[in-house]
Amino acid sequence: MSSKLIKEVKEKFKKKFSTNPFLIFSPGRINIIGEHTDYNGGFVFPAAVDKGIAAALQKSDSGTCTAIALDLDSTIEFELDKLKPSKEGSWENYVFGVVAEIQNRNIIIGDFNIVFKGNIPGGAGMSSSAALENSVVFGLNELFDLGLTKTEMILISQKAEHNYVGVKCGIMDQYASMFGIKDNALLLDCRSIESKPYKIDFKDHQLMLINTNVKHSLSDSAYNDRRSACESVAQLLGVETLREASEEDLEKIIDKVSPENYQKALYVIQEIDRTQRAAKAIEENDLETLGALIYASHNGLQNQYKVSCNELDFLVNQAKKNKNVLGARMMGGGFGGCTINLIKKDEAKNFANLASKAYHNKFNKDCSVYFIELSDGTHLVK
Repeated sequence: MSSKLIKEVKEKFKKKFSTNPFLIFSPGRINIIGEHTDYNGGFVFPAAVDKGIAAALQKSDSGTCTAIALDLDSTIEFELDKLKPSKEGSWENYVFGVVAEIQNRNIIIGDFNIVFKGNIPGGAGMSSSAALENSVVFGLNELFDLGLTKTEMILISQKAEHNYVGVKCGIMDQYASMFGIKDNALLLDCRSIESKPYKIDFKDHQLMLINTNVKHSLSDSAYNDRRSACESVAQLLGVETLREASEEDLEKIIDKVSPENYQKALYVIQEIDRTQRAAKAIEENDLETLGALIYASHNGLQNQYKVSCNELDFLVNQAKKNKNVLGARMMGGGFGGCTINLIKKDEAKNFANLASKAYHNKFNKDCSVYFIELSDGTHLVK
């Protein structure tokens, strides 16, 4: 958590509204393995990180609400009884969506002001959207003493994304951001919405992110298309989600689905299995197996689920050429964002420099490297 970020939103809030606010920090997340499995009822392996959103909130007596996105130098005023989505891609939809979903539960909230700023790199696939949604719902819960549980809060955040942002996301991002535990990753069962923490101490290895600094525009629509494909295959199989299906089940309907959708469903079934095997590998401190599973995950995302892109594939191939990297894969929804790399600590900077140079030579643009720490989830800052 950045104390500089907290200080900045607090000072801006006090200057603008002449009152002391509640302060919330809500983290972004990484995901070690288990991509696109959450909306299929499967397992994922995320962790909250030390980059996130700082938000300052307090009640408003002006008869309206004000939200200020410091990063974008953008301010919007709104009335609680006249909420509707702004145009697609507008940041305020994350705020409006959360407020609307709270009200849809017949919960009454009063007018409020919010100022927020983040240090999650844009388009990195580290879920700045979930961090923002969680900061709003957590802050309003504190402000108006709504008595919501953390699970209720993440379901409100998820619905905001579905209904106001238009992305039919699973529950992983909101869960990891809300329930994160310092120095732990969470093996999350997205069917039961229960998790088991795993202490992450890779001894002489660490996790490192490399951001392609690209975000190809088809990401949101492609995300919803893949979700729809998975749901239609599950329906054909007569199961609620692909979590309940096996490779053998899928084989039985091979002539009823397109080859593309067959591969997508096969990827999901295999990735759910890989994620559980990764947890076992971490338990047994078997980093070679963990690394191999991470590489296999990228192969599936690239060739079966088809959500990778040239920039991500290039960085993973750079990792494969380096014996100090045990595993690498794209992380997040796809079509840009970061790769996550499991690498020897004392070789991390060297590899980062080599990969960055090669990336610049290939694409004539820079990638960015992040060394992250695993942090606690959304919380009140005293």
